[in-house]
Amino acid sequence: MKVNYDPATDTLVFLLKEDVSVAESDEEKPGLILDYDEQGDLVSVEILDASRHVTETKKIEFQIAG
Repeated sequence: MKVNYDPATDTLVFLLKEDVSVAESDEEKPGLILDYDEQGDLVSVEILDASRHVTETKKIEFQIAG
């Protein structure tokens, strides 16, 4: 999984599957875009105007629940 923040567009993208083409995109809620592959599996999640929705766009913490 990759996470990318683009300050020029203020877009935060969570890429769940690499090297997979997006076949369909749905704007689930305003500013929240879900991308799907040909099989209907979720490929990525995009948050538009991310700085309005995320506390710190340039800080990421990753945890594995255990």
